[in-house]
Amino acid sequence: MNDHPSPAPNMPVPVSLGSPLRWLALGWADLRRNPAPGLWHGMLLAAGGWLLLWGARDQFWLLAGAFSGFLIVAPILATGLYHVSRACNSGRCVGMPEVIALWRSGDGRLVRFGLLLGLAGTGWVLTSAGLITLWSPEPIHKPIDFLRHVVLVREIGLFEVWLLLGALLAAPVFASSVVAIPMLVDTSVPISMAVTESWRAVANHPAPMAFWAVLIGLLVGLGMFTALLGLVVVIPLIAHASWHAYCDLTQRPVSLPGGIESTGGG
Repeated sequence: MNDHPSPAPNMPVPVSLGSPLRWLALGWADLRRNPAPGLWHGMLLAAGGWLLLWGARDQFWLLAGAFSGFLIVAPILATGLYHVSRACNSGRCVGMPEVIALWRSGDGRLVRFGLLLGLAGTGWVLTSAGLITLWSPEPIHKPIDFLRHVVLVREIGLFEVWLLLGALLAAPVFASSVVAIPMLVDTSVPISMAVTESWRAVANHPAPMAFWAVLIGLLVGLGMFTALLGLVVVIPLIAHASWHAYCDLTQRPVSLPGGIESTGGG
């Protein structure tokens, strides 16, 4: 007689307000279990950010446009890490060769989705430029101009409206991509279906997803305010955590070691 029953397979985990913290914990566990692919992604993206800073350091609107596009398209560039987390669920560790193979597969859906995200970033920069050009009492040409005449002014107005407008424009991009991008990596569904599922997940769990969006913004901000060095860890952490968010939000069947399948729970 066996006095030690076998552990039950993972059960579906309901999405709650605390789920984003759980996703981060699971993402951190994936990064620790298989750090090389994630750190390579983080270093490459941080290096890309440094190049943007160096190339557009004296041109505020060029810098703003480049960084907006960079941050919006970054989830597409980190799609290989969803494959890493998926493999971790099965008890496997994959290396950069497998991630590179995923990139070289040339999935047209990811390319098209990345272009759509890039257009969204361009729209934000043009809208932002129009707002600041019309409202600012001084012309904005360099980053120091933006800091002096928009961020550090004593009067409440332009900077706060600029932040609110950015949040309003970022919300539909987040809702369209938070589930869609890992779903495109994980399945063969068309973009329209992936985006529909992404919006449905956000609509069904508005408070947890708002909290998740805030956490992502805070982590990215922290990574940027450390001279981009923090992005080396922040980018893979968010990517791995986003995979677990996708699993919970869609109740995706998860392969467990030993061939067992479960639902959700990352």
